[in-house]
Amino acid sequence: MVDTAEAVIIGGGVVGLATAFNLAHQGRDDIVVLEKSYPGSGATGRCGAGIRQQWGTEMNCRLARGSMDIFENLEARLGYEDDIGLKQKGYLLLAFSKEEMEQFRRNIELQRSLDIPSREVSPEEAEELVPHLNTRRVVGGAFCPTDGHADPFKVVDAYVKACRRAGVDVRTYTRALDIELDDSGRVAAVITEDGKISTRQVVNAAGGRAGQVGEMVGLDLPVKSERHEILVTERSEPIQGPMVMSFSYNIYCQQTPKGPFVMGFGDPDEPESLNINSSWHFLEEMAEKAVNLLPPLAELRVLRQWAGLYCLTPDHQPIIDQPEEVPGFYMAVGFSGHGFMIAPMTAIILAEMMTDQKPRLDLDLELKRFERGDLILEPSVV
Repeated sequence: MVDTAEAVIIGGGVVGLATAFNLAHQGRDDIVVLEKSYPGSGATGRCGAGIRQQWGTEMNCRLARGSMDIFENLEARLGYEDDIGLKQKGYLLLAFSKEEMEQFRRNIELQRSLDIPSREVSPEEAEELVPHLNTRRVVGGAFCPTDGHADPFKVVDAYVKACRRAGVDVRTYTRALDIELDDSGRVAAVITEDGKISTRQVVNAAGGRAGQVGEMVGLDLPVKSERHEILVTERSEPIQGPMVMSFSYNIYCQQTPKGPFVMGFGDPDEPESLNINSSWHFLEEMAEKAVNLLPPLAELRVLRQWAGLYCLTPDHQPIIDQPEEVPGFYMAVGFSGHGFMIAPMTAIILAEMMTDQKPRLDLDLELKRFERGDLILEPSVV
């Protein structure tokens, strides 16, 4: 069977689905999304689903600020009759050294210049925001009240339903096997388990498997996949509003609207792999870190833990590009753990690129930056 599509998007997570929706919203027909499992089964459904605007580069601040505006109105924008579980109780970022606090101050100055309402907090103010917080070694912090968290499964559901209403063909349990190029090196077709789809545009939104999709068109993408683990506790009375995060300890912890705590941390010794199995090591270390920072959590039982993949680049910034050597091949990959929170704006910009419009933000996230050595280092990544 040979199908024809204007665009084929490989990856049915939030980035791929949001891109498909925006293409359809701009009048594109015959859009196909290929998902090897069910929508959101990859990084999206396994992420912590935090949404913060507190970044150290202008680009990320603008992406996050624009995405938060969209999240705040996503149900109306997509015609979603449920809600996406958006909780805006803020992010409290903790500094454990004078140097870290100085970086926070530089970040806050940048953020406030971009209408992000972040502010510096003292250890005492941090304890007022989170009364059970252990502030013994905290030297200060940063807080943005409009940061928050959403339900990733509801967000995916909203985009899937909006895509299908707009005529997008979302194909689940359909794996992309290869991408064909014509004699000029341009995208010509995608080969799936069910046959060929002729197309002139392909989007690589494959998350942890982005490198494999890049290989299909002869690109060696500078990305690697690492396991990141998360756990969730039993329900508790509401005792914590903000997400608590430390870059020094690579930890984040939030209480969801229904009462459980969700938390995770980045292990600097995690090897490159596609492994998404849970580990005892994570459970033990996560519990120790969480209880040290938030002592009342010691009374809660862990209900379950899981793992997902971070697709990492050398500068922990994504690649959003259409490389000139493969016309018709677009990428939105390598988000390094913050893809969910900037997906709405990323998708709009990618759709603008694909429809020959001037993107509303100049991201400068092209693939060739790594060859040039023009890395865009982000100081605020867990």
